Order: sequence, then structure tokens, then C-alpha cells
Amino acid sequence: MNHEEHGIARHPARRFTRHAVEMVAAMVAGMVLLEPVWSFAWPGLRESTTAQTLVMATNMSIGMAVWMRVRGHGAASVAEMAAAMYLPFLLLLPFSLAGAVTAMQLMTAGHVLMLAAMLAVMLRRRHEYGW
Repeated sequence: MNHEEHGIARHPARRFTRHAVEMVAAMVAGMVLLEPVWSFAWPGLRESTTAQTLVMATNMSIGMAVWMRVRGHGAASVAEMAAAMYLPFLLLLPFSLAGAVTAMQLMTAGHVLMLAAMLAVMLRRRHEYGW
């Protein structure tokens, strides 16, 4: 395999990876930019793990959705990705409410599972993500 063939073979994986990194950056931007708004509008937010978790997922989803639309993804793709971001937290919240996991465990496990769910959505729609 010559260098040109090798570059072509790796190109789709690079685009896929770049898109994943861009979405994570957009999610972080959503959290950073929107958290002060929520803190101002809802002063007691940090007192409720459930509310804080759902607001955080919302902030990340908004950032990610904006970036996905900029990248040309349709509403169905954006909704599917947002669902992938909420689902792990929604599945874990009952365990938190029952006292079976701490707030830190909820956040850690939720984020790890969220990234796995997002990867599953990206692989399902890999043609949209450059693969």
C-alpha cells in the first residue's frame, strides 16, 4: 500500500473522530455558557442532584444540537443524539434517588455511558459522521 492509499483509508476514521471531538467540545461549551444562566434563574439548583443532572444534560444537548445543525445534521439526527445524552442519566437517576449511588457516581457513570451511547448513535449513522 502506497502513502496515498494509506491516507485515503484513514481519512474516514479521522473525519469521524474529528466530528466526535467537535461534539464533545460543543457539549462543554454548552455547559460553560449556560450554567451561569441556570445558576441565576434557579439559585437552589445545586441542592438537587436530579435537577442538576437534568440541567447539565440539557446544557450539553443544546451545545451539541447547535453544533450538529451547523454541521448540517437534520432534526432526527439531533434528537437521536440528544436522547443518547439523556438516557444514561435517566436510567441511573432511580438508583441515585434510592441512595444506591452517590451524586459523584451518578455523574461519572452517566458521562461514561453517555459517551458510549453517543458513539453507538454515531456508528449507527456513520455515513453522516464522515465514515
